[in-house]
Amino acid sequence: MKPITVLLADDHKIVRKGIKQLLEMEADIKIVGEAVDGKQAVTFARKLRPNVILMDMAMPGLNGLDATRQILQIHSLHPPKVIIVSAYCNDLYVIAALEAGAQGYLIKHHDMEHIATAIRAVQQGDHYLSSSIPKRLHQTKTKAMKQHSAARLDNLSRTVSLQLPRP
Repeated sequence: MKPITVLLADDHKIVRKGIKQLLEMEADIKIVGEAVDGKQAVTFARKLRPNVILMDMAMPGLNGLDATRQILQIHSLHPPKVIIVSAYCNDLYVIAALEAGAQGYLIKHHDMEHIATAIRAVQQGDHYLSSSIPKRLHQTKTKAMKQHSAARLDNLSRTVSLQLPRP
């Protein structure tokens, strides 16, 4: 079986080295490159054609979201799978990452031991989110739906009262 090829993109050398050491213990995963910023990630993705890219969200120059968009646009026929790796557990960042085309979102300080699992999952076509994210997103969605429903109901009430015949 061919190994899953992975490109690491993070501006912090210690983070890249730590992830690399974790993944080198996995027989089915092979690190094919390390990018220090988003621009280099785009270049390496084109040149190395990895199966999966672990992409830091916040990098100087070209950030992880913009790099993800560019990479997926360039490789529209057989795009690599992108997992955003971030220090931030922010619902808006997660949503933005998924909208940019990422198949995964890992929080650095929570889920580094799950990197290999995430890589395997996205390679098979699944999405992978840090364990705390689905619950948070559900809560955010529920809150937004309640606010939206309340606003719609309030708007409907005003519309109906304007349309009611006056005595």
